[in-house]
Amino acid sequence: MRTTTGWQSLDPETNRLTRVVIERRDVRDDDVAVRIDFCGVCHSDLHRIHGMLGEKDLVPGHEATGVVTEIGSAVTGFAIGDAVAIGTIVDSCGECAMCLVGQENYCYNRPTTTYGGVDRIDGTPTLGAYSREYVARETFLFRLPDGLDSAAAAPLLCAGISVWEPMRAAGVGDGSRIAVAGLGGLGHLAVKIAAALGAEVTVLSRTSDKEQDALSLGAADLLVSSDETQVAAARGRFDFILDTISSDHELTPLIGMLGLDGTLCVLGNPFWSDLDSSSSAPGARRSPRRVPVGSGRRPRCSSSAPTTASRQTSRSSRRPKSRPLSIDSPSETSATDSSSTCPTWMRPWRVSDRRGTCRRPQRARRGLPGTACGRPRFGICSHITTNTY
Repeated sequence: MRTTTGWQSLDPETNRLTRVVIERRDVRDDDVAVRIDFCGVCHSDLHRIHGMLGEKDLVPGHEATGVVTEIGSAVTGFAIGDAVAIGTIVDSCGECAMCLVGQENYCYNRPTTTYGGVDRIDGTPTLGAYSREYVARETFLFRLPDGLDSAAAAPLLCAGISVWEPMRAAGVGDGSRIAVAGLGGLGHLAVKIAAALGAEVTVLSRTSDKEQDALSLGAADLLVSSDETQVAAARGRFDFILDTISSDHELTPLIGMLGLDGTLCVLGNPFWSDLDSSSSAPGARRSPRRVPVGSGRRPRCSSSAPTTASRQTSRSSRRPKSRPLSIDSPSETSATDSSSTCPTWMRPWRVSDRRGTCRRPQRARRGLPGTACGRPRFGICSHITTNTY
C-alpha cells in the first residue's frame, strides 16, 4: 500500500472535511496512478457525507482531472505525463451483458464507485478524489483533449455527462426545439451542450433575472415560468424538455409545453413528481396524478443517473385502456435479445405501459428526433414512461 493526502468527512453533522493521510493500493498491472489537480464539488457529495446512504468517514469526490504519474506493466493507453479525467465509476465486472455493450453503470454485478464502493479484488473501501493521488484501472480513465482546461473539465465527468446522456438518447440536434428548466449547475451545462448540438434552446426560469446569462450561454430566449401568459403561449412548443430543478415542483406545466411525442427528462429531482390529471397536453389520454419517477426498484448500480419521463400521445380513439405502470428489470428482459431492435439504453430498468405501442418509427418518418424502437411495450412506448440511464 502507498499513502497520500486526502480530505475526509469525520462529522456527518457538518460540511467540514479533515485533512488526513489515506492509503492507496499499489499499482496493479492494469492500473494508472493519477496526481489529482482538480476535483469538482457535486451536491451528491453533501448528501453522502451527511449519511444519506448510511455511510460514514467518506473521502468524497467523483469528478476529477489530473496527470498520470505511474502506469502498470499491462497499460497501453496512457503514458506518464498524460492529462486524464476520472468519473463516478472506477470498475465493473466486465463480463455481464451491460458491461459488454459499454453500459458499465448498469453492471449486473454492481459497478465500483469512485468513493463509497468496494474494491473488487482486495475488498477495501474506495476513497474519492478529494485527495492528492488516485489509483484506478486504465479502462475507467479518460484522456483529456489538448487545449481543454483541466479545471473546467472536471464537472463534465458528472454534471456534464448527466445532461449529455439524455439529450443524445433523445436525438437532440439540428432543428430540435428544447427547453432547459433551471439555470444552475446542471442547467448551464445543458444549455451550452444543447446549443453546441445545434438545437434551439429556451431556458425556463421563475424570473427574468438570468436572461442575460442564458443568452450568453447560447440560449435563444428565456421563458418566465411563473408568467401564465408566457406558459400558455408555449403550449406544444418543445420537442424535449430537460428539467434540472432540484426542488419539488409541478410537472404539469412542463408537459403542456411539449409537442406531440415530446420528451420530458426529469433530472434535477427525480424522486417524486406531481402530475395533474387535467393535463392539456395535445392528444393526451392519461396523466397519472402522481408518478413515482425513479422510485420502486431503482437501478442498484447507478450512483447518479438521470431519469427520463417521455410523454407519448395518440390521436387514435381505439387505443386499449392502459393498465397501471409496471417495472421491467434486467432479470426479466435480456439486453442481448436478438429479436429486439430496441436500443440497449432503453432496455434495462424501465417503467412501461405493457399495452403501449412505440411511436418512435412514426417520429423517424416525420424527421423528428428519436430512435426507432420497433416493438411494443418497452422503454418509451407508453403515454408517460421513465428510463434511467
